[in-house]
Amino acid sequence: MYKLLPPSLMLTGLAVSSPLWAQSEPSSVQALPTVEVSAPRLARELYATPAAVSTVDQEAISQGQQRVRLDETLVGVPGVFIQNRDNFAQGQRIAIRGFGARAPFGVRGITVMVDGIPYTLPDGQAQLDAIDLDSAERIEVIRGPSSVLYGNATGGVIDVTTADGRENPGTRLRVEAGSDGYRKASLQTGGAQGDWSHNVSFSALNVDGYRDQSSTEKYLLNAKLRRELGSERALTAIVNLLENPRSEDPGALNAGEVTRGRHQAAPNSLALDARQNVDQQLIGLQYEDLSAGPGEFYLKGFIARRDFEQQLPYIGDSRLGYQRDYMGASAEYHHDIMLGELPLSYVAGVDAARQSDDRFRNDVNAQGVVGEQEADETQTATSAGVFAQGDLGLTEQVTLSLGARFDRVDLEVDDRYLADGDQSGDRTFNEWSGSAGLSYRYRPQHQMYINTGTAFETPTFSEFANPAGGGFNPSIEPQKAWNREVGMRGYIEPLAMDYDVALFSVRVRDELVPFDEGGRTFYQNAGDTNRDGLELSLGWQFAEQWRLNSALTLARYEFDEFSTPSERFDGNRIPGLPEQTWVNQLTWEGLTHRFATLETQYVGDMVADNANETEIDSYWLVNLRVGDGWQLGGDTLLNAYVGVRNLFDEEHYANVRLNGTYGRYYEPAPGRSVYGGLEVRF
Repeated sequence: MYKLLPPSLMLTGLAVSSPLWAQSEPSSVQALPTVEVSAPRLARELYATPAAVSTVDQEAISQGQQRVRLDETLVGVPGVFIQNRDNFAQGQRIAIRGFGARAPFGVRGITVMVDGIPYTLPDGQAQLDAIDLDSAERIEVIRGPSSVLYGNATGGVIDVTTADGRENPGTRLRVEAGSDGYRKASLQTGGAQGDWSHNVSFSALNVDGYRDQSSTEKYLLNAKLRRELGSERALTAIVNLLENPRSEDPGALNAGEVTRGRHQAAPNSLALDARQNVDQQLIGLQYEDLSAGPGEFYLKGFIARRDFEQQLPYIGDSRLGYQRDYMGASAEYHHDIMLGELPLSYVAGVDAARQSDDRFRNDVNAQGVVGEQEADETQTATSAGVFAQGDLGLTEQVTLSLGARFDRVDLEVDDRYLADGDQSGDRTFNEWSGSAGLSYRYRPQHQMYINTGTAFETPTFSEFANPAGGGFNPSIEPQKAWNREVGMRGYIEPLAMDYDVALFSVRVRDELVPFDEGGRTFYQNAGDTNRDGLELSLGWQFAEQWRLNSALTLARYEFDEFSTPSERFDGNRIPGLPEQTWVNQLTWEGLTHRFATLETQYVGDMVADNANETEIDSYWLVNLRVGDGWQLGGDTLLNAYVGVRNLFDEEHYANVRLNGTYGRYYEPAPGRSVYGGLEVRF
């Protein structure tokens, strides 16, 4: 059964919302603007999309925000849970309906797209450190398994679109500073002239960190150059450069260490100077022809290079790194035709990608001295997929959507370090995915839908390690998911209120779960899991200057069947996932550029281990953002803003290490922290 929200939280919500419902209706109400979504590849109006899709616009991304981490932007999206905003060396961990929760660091099982380029690799891993939120214009989130769209590791989709200069031209210069040594400067400039348009965004970030051994230095450049070729054709070049010379890792603490000092780092993190450094370059080229015969044609390609080195916080084979070459391409054709007397919109296409990692690992002693080499190998992953989707208008109100996809994923390891035997090996997976949905638009601004779809997720290279030694683990297979959901969304014009509600049920078989053996983490297909829940979001413009947004998730994530050679965990909760989250944002926007946003976040309790023996208490946070703007003359505008995170200094954890060894589960989050910024636009 779903757990009720705690009485204190329910009273808090009533205290916020009761006086709002007492307000009179707005004197003048406008219809909700048409919203189109493209993350599902077949572009549709939102109210014709038979899936749980959320959109975040530029104002929500940027207004009074630091624009450093995705959790700032996606906190109001139901079904999405993000941890680890304060450890840049480990990266943020994202879960969508439970997918991605098993990741010890970074992102697993979720597809991340930026400007049409997949930041999720063919083996299912993703990095978020090169996403430039300063230039982000829009983010779309598909809240459920969608392998029919993007293939491997699509338990959900996060699709980021950055500016190309055609909208909101001009230059913006920002400087920010705040608690824990936070400093950021950014410059963005863009515009259009004739057939050319461009946008260039550069940022420099330095953070000392709340905990010891948690500083970060990071530089990011994101640029787009677009050329209109005439006859509805265009060519766009994308350049993304990341230099991260140092991000320290404070590690996880045990309960005793937390009691003695939440700011401290784990002993080994200090002794070994745990950290990482990254250098990455990406170039993309995209061609579009909106009059390719009777339809539209899109061709995209990219190539990237990433150099990475990391010192992990333990003695042994803990110095590792890789040089990665990553490239890919996709082609899509969109067309609208008549099938008899029924309109059909369809997209067909192909995706291909390849990653090649030259990896090394060295031994490190207790004094931090790097010693003998322990691994030297090349990991190669190649993926190719063919897909098709179609929307058939059965009536003016009812649309049937169908999709199918075939993927081939090849994973290969060429081991050159033979002192411990030859660990070379390869695995190939051929997978079919499908989806079906029905949309009923019973009124112009109200929709009901139902859909079902499948997804698959191969183990990543690190998860293929064989506990028996020697190459790939022959007993580990991809996990498979079956998603079912029903939903409603709409806009109640007299109340100026938009709503989105979804009920979902996901069955996952052959779930990939970690286990420890001999001090090292391995993975197995432990059994099946059930994920059922309710996602609700509301937006209410209850007065001209006031708006309330609310996002609620009530879910149950549990193992249906899960056993190891020594234990059974049937019926246990999946670790690392709260089963209730509730976010409210009350925003006032005055004349000109004045605003204030009060945000409350509730995160329910969770468990930290498969045995459910370590519980993490629920908590709620209050954040505040305020700002103002002044016209300095002509087109020059000065904005100032201040933000307070964790206003009431609540003790909680920024991240929970799953199944942490020696009781090291906890990464404490900062208490009350303040930041402020100035922005000049011209």
